[in-house]
Amino acid sequence: MSVTERTDVLVVGSGFGGSIPAYHLAAGGARVVVLERGPRLGSRDFAHDQRIGSYTRIVDLVQGDGITVVAGNCVGGSSVVYFAASLRAPSFVFERQGSLGHRLWPNALTRSTLDPWYDRVEETLPVAQQRWDQVPYPGGLFAAACERAGRTCNPVPVAVDLARCTNCNWMLNGCHFDAKRSMLLNYLPAATAAGAEVRALHEVQTIAPATSPGYRYRVAYTVLDPDDYRLSQGAGAVEAKVVVLAGGAMGTPVLLQRSAALLGGIPRAVGRYFSGNGDRVSIADVDEGKVGELLGLESSPGTPYEGFPVGKPIGSMSYDRLDADAEEFTRFSLQQIYFPGITNILAQATDRPESSWFGVEKKELRSRWRSWLSVLAMTEDDNEGRFGLPPATGSFTRVASSVGLSTLRYRPTANTLRGWKAADEEARAVLERDGLARVRPWSEVVGSLSAHPLSSCRMGDDPATSALDDRNELRGHPGLFVTDGAAVPTSLCVNPSLTIAALAERASRHIVEGAAESGVDVRYGAPAPDGSTAGRRGVLKLLNHR
Repeated sequence: MSVTERTDVLVVGSGFGGSIPAYHLAAGGARVVVLERGPRLGSRDFAHDQRIGSYTRIVDLVQGDGITVVAGNCVGGSSVVYFAASLRAPSFVFERQGSLGHRLWPNALTRSTLDPWYDRVEETLPVAQQRWDQVPYPGGLFAAACERAGRTCNPVPVAVDLARCTNCNWMLNGCHFDAKRSMLLNYLPAATAAGAEVRALHEVQTIAPATSPGYRYRVAYTVLDPDDYRLSQGAGAVEAKVVVLAGGAMGTPVLLQRSAALLGGIPRAVGRYFSGNGDRVSIADVDEGKVGELLGLESSPGTPYEGFPVGKPIGSMSYDRLDADAEEFTRFSLQQIYFPGITNILAQATDRPESSWFGVEKKELRSRWRSWLSVLAMTEDDNEGRFGLPPATGSFTRVASSVGLSTLRYRPTANTLRGWKAADEEARAVLERDGLARVRPWSEVVGSLSAHPLSSCRMGDDPATSALDDRNELRGHPGLFVTDGAAVPTSLCVNPSLTIAALAERASRHIVEGAAESGVDVRYGAPAPDGSTAGRRGVLKLLNHR
């Protein structure tokens, strides 16, 4: 049976982009409903195994044309499955022009204007700076290789309670020990305590004009079967004065595309300019003997390394190629990262197509798995992804409970390829020096692979190339905001979670203002979810000088 309800604010999605505005609006007095497509799980539900039905219920693997994207699918969104690296974007990112030849970020947004909002997020999560004695073996190995090659390397700041962390390396499955500071531990429970209602397994299908006086939008949803997300157990609709879209860069543009006729049209930029954050993964097949000989390392008596699966997924990172004076599409970071064993088939054993994916050499490479080192390059890509016509329901066509086919088409341009080539060469220069390792790219049979989808409904000042204004409001549709990774205009050269969260913090005040203009009794100015006020003082000072 279809049910229609009414609320002040409806939030679609419960990751960084949804939880943060949900908290601020609820704490400010608005009635808030959050609809989340995935299930609700807690620390006791997160299993340390790779069985179908464990991590696959909270992670979606979405195959496009030329790209595969990994994204979270649960209450808390990608914050539950991310690896918690929490970095501010370099200043030059905000000045990027891409291949369009003009500034892609809104003029109102620079690194310095976003810094107070970064402060707020770091206070709330909070973010911890790892010491070298807290960095796991792979991070130490990468750092030692960087030093020997004349490069610098640093421990990565992470949204992790380092005292509670057990270094189990199962972050993709959620944190069984509540050490990873996902939205489940801060913004979401605070939003719920302030009165917000979070509903799991609710997949939004369309947005249309409301039929009730005083309300703007009618959001229709289906209720998903918890055992098979391809099946529906019911349907309903919620009418709201303000709608916040935070279904992710793979979900938000598809929902808007499907709703275009109902809404009387949407900006041309919706579903265009997708970025995979320039992600590029390589595997270094490390020579254990060389680790001892060249680096003088020993993970245990008689064992130089064999520590690939030990510790937190992300430990250390080289920022040497993040030079603001360098030419665009040549800047990138290199990060030591761990991917679960299920991805081990992706490393190319050879450069020959007939043996890169199968064969004796592939088996031999995989047999040395404990001596691998993964390197993630985050580069400046060219925003070349574009979504085709939306499927009848959902963000993509599910072919299994956690696997889907997307209409996203991705063909890397010469600019993107240039950045990947530079990153590959730098990784080899560091890790192949004197035979320390052999660097192998991930197989391109699956196309580009990204866990950091961005920009498919991006902010900007140019209406022709951006879907949102600098307040995160969809052009031509008052009261409809986008606050997830889709809003980020470009790749960032670092992990995007902290920037997505900071932009959502910044947008929350605009959403509160929009809600108040729509007749909602709401005000901005709540403390951090744990009651901290330092970050609030910083942003209120900023607002008072507007």
